[in-house]
Amino acid sequence: MTQNILEMRSITKTFPGVKALSDVTLEVARGEVHAICGENGAGKSTLMKVLSGVYPHGSYDGDIVFENEVVEFRDIRDSEAKGIVIIHQELALVPYASVAENIFLGNEQRGAGGLIDWNKTNHMAAALLARVGLKENPTTPVGFLGVGKQQLIEIAKALSKDVRLLILDEPTAALNDSDSEHLLDLLRELQREGITSIMISHKLNEIAEIADRTTIIRDGRTIETLDMSAPTATQDRIIKGMVGRDLEHR
Repeated sequence: MTQNILEMRSITKTFPGVKALSDVTLEVARGEVHAICGENGAGKSTLMKVLSGVYPHGSYDGDIVFENEVVEFRDIRDSEAKGIVIIHQELALVPYASVAENIFLGNEQRGAGGLIDWNKTNHMAAALLARVGLKENPTTPVGFLGVGKQQLIEIAKALSKDVRLLILDEPTAALNDSDSEHLLDLLRELQREGITSIMISHKLNEIAEIADRTTIIRDGRTIETLDMSAPTATQDRIIKGMVGRDLEHR
């Protein structure tokens, strides 16, 4: 078996009048934290939407190979069935529903007669919350919680789906330093559990801290992938790859 859990080969995505991605190639090793960075409009989020089925097979050119199998996702449910879960920058939580209801939305835990088993739902939700470091009551409405805790609830929701590849789009953009550090610690713990992560981020200090490798995308094209343990994987080189010119000319 290949060491890669994911390969995206020559991905090209075109919208009317705009080529958002052009022959993008991405390889993600099994069990790593892989960062993707680039300036706004570079194509990072578009690439992840292709991967997760938001843009379905047939709407782009190229191949996605996941777990050594060419996959053709028709929608996001198809990708989640394979264990690929994306957490968008705009969190998809229902503010007036409870934490437990949000975690199992669309995947309700049912008992006899097809009715929702609330004891089971809340018990399982509490276990998932503990796994991401939250002590909230599962019956608490999500809207009562801050954005940092909501981000962790999204990850708990992903864990409920037996995630194998977790995609986070700018996960710390709206978080304070404490919540950001907690999230990065959680990614390290999930990595120890064998879960692979892709993180889109503009925060170069966090990329340097958490990523095993970083792929730079500019103008819809792959520029290079850097081994973050190598001496050449500096923040300056990442920025130069992102903007396409020397730092002193910025």
